[in-house]
Amino acid sequence: MSKLKTKSSAKKRFKVTASGKVMAGPAGKRHGMIKRTPKQIRQKRGTSAMAAPDAKVVKRCFMPYNR
Repeated sequence: MSKLKTKSSAKKRFKVTASGKVMAGPAGKRHGMIKRTPKQIRQKRGTSAMAAPDAKVVKRCFMPYNR
C-alpha cells in the first residue's frame, strides 16, 4: 500500500498540537478588514482549538499521519 498524501491546503491552515488538538486561525479575517469593527479584529487574532467534530474530520481526511 502506498503512503497517503497530506492535503497541501491543510498543512498551511491547521496545526496539530502534541496532545492531538487541531489549532486553526479564525474565520473572516482574510480580507475586508475595513468593514470590521476594531473589537472584531482584536478578537480574531491568533489561533484557537477547533471543535472536536471538526478536528476529527481534519485529522482523518486531510492530515492522515497527524493522528
